[in-house]
Amino acid sequence: MKVIRSVVLAVSVVGLSGSAALADGFKNCTKLDKASWKPASDAEAKAKAAGYEVRRSKIEGSCYEVYGVKEGKLYELFYSPEDLSLKHTIAK
Repeated sequence: MKVIRSVVLAVSVVGLSGSAALADGFKNCTKLDKASWKPASDAEAKAKAAGYEVRRSKIEGSCYEVYGVKEGKLYELFYSPEDLSLKHTIAK
């Protein structure tokens, strides 16, 4: 019984650390109040202009996170809603 508990605990810890590793953690693009942000559609337009086929976008922390495909590869692009500068890119 004690061995089973140890195994369950070990699996739980590995599962938690594995899911934490999947999170990219990039969420800080601006300190500007949301009322002053540029529209999310502008971030999507910027990604399209850079050659990405935009699939969707969302707000992640204080960033616009745009999911796009370029040359058959999926990317996550993080734009500052303050000035639409590209802050971070993750290739999936």
